[in-house]
Amino acid sequence: MTTTASSHPHHLSPAFPGRAPWGTANALRAWQQGAIDAYVAKQPRDFLAVATPGAGKTTFALTLASYLLHNHLVQQITVVAPTEHLKTQWADAAARIGIKLDPDYSAGPVGKEFHGVAVTYAGVGVRPMLHRNRCEQRKTLVILDEIHHAGDSKSWGEACLEAFDPATRRLALTGTPFRSDTNPIPFVVYEEGNDGIRRSAADYTYGYGNALADGVVRPVIFLSYSGNMRWRTKAGDEIAARLGEPMTKDAIGQAWRTALSPTGEWIPNVLKAADQRLTEVRKGIPDAGGLVIATDQESARAYAKILKEISGEKPTVVLSDDPGSSKRIEKFSASEERWMVAVRMVSEGVDVPRLAVGVYATTISTPLFFAQAVGRFVRSRRRGETASVFVPTIPMLLEFANEMEVERDHVLDKPKKQGEEDPFAEEDKLLAEAEKTEDEAGEEDMLPFEALESDAVFDRVLYDGAEFGMQAHPGSEEEQDYLGIPGLLEPDQVQILLQKRQARQIAHSRKKPDEEADLIELPAERRPIVTHRQLLELRKELNTLVAAYNHQSGKPHGVIHTELRRVCGGPPSAEATAGQLTERIKKVREWATRMR
Repeated sequence: MTTTASSHPHHLSPAFPGRAPWGTANALRAWQQGAIDAYVAKQPRDFLAVATPGAGKTTFALTLASYLLHNHLVQQITVVAPTEHLKTQWADAAARIGIKLDPDYSAGPVGKEFHGVAVTYAGVGVRPMLHRNRCEQRKTLVILDEIHHAGDSKSWGEACLEAFDPATRRLALTGTPFRSDTNPIPFVVYEEGNDGIRRSAADYTYGYGNALADGVVRPVIFLSYSGNMRWRTKAGDEIAARLGEPMTKDAIGQAWRTALSPTGEWIPNVLKAADQRLTEVRKGIPDAGGLVIATDQESARAYAKILKEISGEKPTVVLSDDPGSSKRIEKFSASEERWMVAVRMVSEGVDVPRLAVGVYATTISTPLFFAQAVGRFVRSRRRGETASVFVPTIPMLLEFANEMEVERDHVLDKPKKQGEEDPFAEEDKLLAEAEKTEDEAGEEDMLPFEALESDAVFDRVLYDGAEFGMQAHPGSEEEQDYLGIPGLLEPDQVQILLQKRQARQIAHSRKKPDEEADLIELPAERRPIVTHRQLLELRKELNTLVAAYNHQSGKPHGVIHTELRRVCGGPPSAEATAGQLTERIKKVREWATRMR
């Protein structure tokens, strides 16, 4: 029995998708070969491979499975995937290299023609003993795809432990090995650092930065759109704010939802810009497709209707509880249709390599979901391809976009200083929202809320941690400059071109008469997004000044705040924007000066 790194499997077709780097049809990608060499050298029972979305985790896992079967180290395979669609996708990929997996398995003996089964984490959760018995009867390799899902609920994690504890080999895969909660992930090793915090330890890691340098994934250009929003709160107050301005968490959420409302102007303008970008990309990549990730089914259908009017083509609509979703995704993947609109389910693992333009039209705001969503667009098929993702100017999204290359581990311990607010509480809540399998409404979604109006403004381009561009109206020459960036460029060419575009925009801006400068005439890097923390500081400063003026004038705090609202306008300070708070700070200082 050989245990050499003959990781070139005996029956692996040279045409296996995504198998080879550029121009080398008879070799695995360097990271895949390196991971297999590491595995073969150690022969571990458990192995965690972390590879960025689009890098080829499936190819690596099936190559390794072929090696283990061929060398009689295992006798059967069980693949566990997050969704029904993905287990079918695994079975199809395995079949192309001669490994037969049954994606329809539910109980009883497996047909003799199969090497194993493909199931979901939910399926294992229902019948863990069934899978345990299979592992006990024959030497089994268990492939746990996107293993962070095994920590989704205590029952799923316990079911995986019970079902696969007897397995001969366990291969865990993930592109996003971090969770916002502290549920331990089964079969993952946690190592304690010098700070006393336990973090997940991968046996092999291949991050986005390395994959980008190797040409395995596409560089991503993020196009951010701001705009003025107006909505009515549950208390009946009408609030106006601009995306990107510092606001309370509630106000950010409501402004964000207002932007995504199909009844306003923000979404139609952004979808029109994205369709123009797709047209430009298709000049170099003729079959390039676009994906809009929507929050719910109602929005998805509305976006599809808008896109049909814009592009003249009816988009493919994929809904999370539609039994025909998998076939619809496969049909779209094999076609040259322009657009697909989906609710959540295309955010992870679904392989549509021709996706090159995306619109992040959902209010899900965890780094986990964002990374998985962007991962749908980064799979590269040939050198020079770029991906473009349109996002609203929401501070946390821009932060995620600027940290694309940051590698994360799952933190098991989150120390809390005495008297300190749990910094992960909000993210934990958002993760729970992100990982819902159906479109059930959360408590926040049930709050009475009415989007009144919105408009869109091109805000900035984010690329490789840098920001470019000045604000511009939809349809303007300045916006078109960025939408018209060629779809085939090397990463360094993208940066050079963005710098030139910004320089040209600044020069053009200087020639305008002052009365035409109705937008913020500053380059993106000089227009930093003010954070929620900075907003808290502004509110604290206002309250301090109001307290000082209370001592000076004898007027109650509430009366002073009410008078400031009357004079300066806007909602209560808890819901006010940075600009509104700054105006009130100026006004109360003015009043105090007059009394001296």
